[in-house]
Amino acid sequence: MSEPPIAPVDPRPAASVLLVRAAPAAAREPLEVYMIRRHRSMKFLGGYYAFPGGKVEVEDGAPEILARCRGPEAHAGLPEPACWVTAVRELLEETGVLLACDDAGRPVDLRQAPAREGVDRLRKALVAGEAPLGALLAREGWWCDLRPLRYLSHFITPRSSPIRFSARFFLCPAPAGQEPALLTTETSEGFWLHPGEGYRRFIAGEMAMAEPAEYGLGYLAQFASAAELWDAHADGRHKFHGVIDRIHGFWADFDWKTLRFPGAPATSPGRPRGDTP
Repeated sequence: MSEPPIAPVDPRPAASVLLVRAAPAAAREPLEVYMIRRHRSMKFLGGYYAFPGGKVEVEDGAPEILARCRGPEAHAGLPEPACWVTAVRELLEETGVLLACDDAGRPVDLRQAPAREGVDRLRKALVAGEAPLGALLAREGWWCDLRPLRYLSHFITPRSSPIRFSARFFLCPAPAGQEPALLTTETSEGFWLHPGEGYRRFIAGEMAMAEPAEYGLGYLAQFASAAELWDAHADGRHKFHGVIDRIHGFWADFDWKTLRFPGAPATSPGRPRGDTP
């Protein structure tokens, strides 16, 4: 007698950030995006390349932090406010880049030594779990600045995965005076990459990544400049959904433990096209 099918795991809300900047004038491509590599030891997509992000925590939707946020203007179709806070928090934890402003709404100037020291202090306290983000920002006299973020896409992990996420992805211009600094708790690499180059390396099997990273790189590679990219997102609307979560048969033979499809070479990083934050 065959066993009844296992019910799919409910996807957990998550958020990730595509941190983008203009490339140097002589570069092969006009844009660069910051990517990280997940530790190989991680249970879900270990060793895979992705954008900074993670699951939504209860504190991300608490009244204290939401009351200390600036932007975005609410309209139908936007993710819940907690997802925006998660994007800011995860960006800070994984890269050291902080989206914050003062009481007057002016972005915090990280070119000033006291501000840099404040960000470093805030990041260490956040990672150590000393207090929620809202309380730590208040201690520095800052506000969580959601205004630079632009909602990009929504992906849901396939039903066959033992760990699932309903992940929202945001675009963000790299803030002036800030350079990412890798936190190695969950990531082993962090680097700027031309989107087109990253997509070509994925196709060649040199960089293992899930559908959101693949699609994100391909999307960014279409733009001729950072100005063109931001103009395309001036409406604040998201641009695409993940589709593979609805094509369940595609995932029937995927081995989530070895992270590859049957028949793929043992040395191949694999090409899963599902979702991960």
